[in-house]
Amino acid sequence: MRHALVTAGTKGLGKQVASSLIEKGYSVTATYRSDHEAAESCRREWEAQGADVQLIQADVQKKEELESMMDQVLDTYRRLDVLVLNAGPYIFERKALADYNDEEWLSMMHGNLHSAFYLLRRAVPVMREQRFGRIVTYGFQEAGHAPGWLYRAAFASAKSGLVSLTRSVALEEAAYGITANMVCPGEILGEWKEAPISAAIGEKDENTPIGRPGTGGDIARAVTFFADDQADMVTGSVLEVTGAVDVIHKNL
Repeated sequence: MRHALVTAGTKGLGKQVASSLIEKGYSVTATYRSDHEAAESCRREWEAQGADVQLIQADVQKKEELESMMDQVLDTYRRLDVLVLNAGPYIFERKALADYNDEEWLSMMHGNLHSAFYLLRRAVPVMREQRFGRIVTYGFQEAGHAPGWLYRAAFASAKSGLVSLTRSVALEEAAYGITANMVCPGEILGEWKEAPISAAIGEKDENTPIGRPGTGGDIARAVTFFADDQADMVTGSVLEVTGAVDVIHKNL
């Protein structure tokens, strides 16, 4: 049985990703930062389905907690086939770069970029030995082009750096059967983060060219494609899952 680790896998987009991997027969470790109630709800739901799951509390901004998390995964399952870097802090307040304090800047860097380094440094040697691995990171709309993002400079900088990191790992590890790809979600709000695609069919969203809201199910579909054993020809890719919002300006 292949094993997947999904950071922040008990809420939002991560829950849909973890659930989809479970449905496909993976054993799954899902991490959470502080919401014990949501984590236990997931455990009950997944174990009722007969899933092999492990839940670990960890803050991706803290190196020591990432190290402990990886120890627990490898001690329990002795392998790691899929690593999904779903977690990543975000500052909702709109503010110019000059108005960030040190703590806010470092939070964005530690949670969105440095955490990837620490996790990959542990995961890649295991995947090399297996001669198989699937790494999936998350960006933001058009992150692959390193665009400016007004009042989101810290988050955008970290994620744009993650694009280059993802592609670099894809090149370095291709010979070992390891792929690395990025998913860039569009605007997926509120309850839609944990919704399957079927829930959005027939719903209207005038801001999306395809006409319906994006869902966690859309992101999970992309992640499970990248994770597939036969997806080895797809690596170093940055996939936009936006319902065509990212291409609107190209047609004006």
